[in-house]
Amino acid sequence: MKTKIRKGDTVEVISGGLDDMGKRGEVIKVYLDKRRVTVQGINILVKHQRQVQTQGRTINPGRIKFEGPVHISNVMLVCPKCSETTRVAVQRDETGAHRVCKHCHSLID
Repeated sequence: MKTKIRKGDTVEVISGGLDDMGKRGEVIKVYLDKRRVTVQGINILVKHQRQVQTQGRTINPGRIKFEGPVHISNVMLVCPKCSETTRVAVQRDETGAHRVCKHCHSLID
């Protein structure tokens, strides 16, 4: 399944939790099968880790903070040229398919 948001794109959260709405961040990972993306600095989750000892090494206990996945419909791509949230059009030519900003009509790729 294809998506119009890829790893490395800058996106803005348009709906969801009140903490993260309106924030921008870079896409770290895209989960195509679940239609979710992980965005840097968005949807911070906390995991309480107990001390574990395996093969002579000790994992320190404490609270580990990490980014959780967000559904792809809750984020919108930010155009690198006009820096506005935008919908994405796909323009095809002899070299292949390219993503295009609907506001300024510039190539995103």
